[in-house]
Amino acid sequence: MAQLEWSDALNLDLPLMDDTHREFVDLLAAVDGADDAHLQSTWQALLDHTEQHFGQEDAWMQSTRFAAGNCHSMQHKVVLQVMREGLVRAQQGDLQVLRMMASELALWFPQHAQSMDAALALHLRRVGFDAATGVVRAPRALPEELIHGCGGATCGDAATHAQVADETRQPALV
Repeated sequence: MAQLEWSDALNLDLPLMDDTHREFVDLLAAVDGADDAHLQSTWQALLDHTEQHFGQEDAWMQSTRFAAGNCHSMQHKVVLQVMREGLVRAQQGDLQVLRMMASELALWFPQHAQSMDAALALHLRRVGFDAATGVVRAPRALPEELIHGCGGATCGDAATHAQVADETRQPALV
């Protein structure tokens, strides 16, 4: 099974987001190491965390002019639905599905964090968003139009990719 460990590559310099991501990585490792007797309860703990984790990020996006149906939030909804369906299958006796899902999450999460979450963290810093209080310190930096994409390399337009790349000193993916 693919094991995910915390590394500096996952650090987004947004402490509350980074702490939540570390907890996700730790819980995923607990699922990876769980025996059959504890697998469902360990998966449930990961699912509970992930619901709160994604809910928190979705609330931050809503507070800073992301459209409700933006691709980042939609990806959260899909991942949560698949995780819930896996738990149902495990409750019906198919524990292997949770082990396969954990392996897939270990592959998916770094890409998600380094693209969608990195773009969100950049956006939150740009508008002076305090993740702990929900206060936007630079409201004039908020976009006039709702953000429908994620601002990362997985969706949006070339101009957005170039701007994010320039601000993070990464090559633009266009």
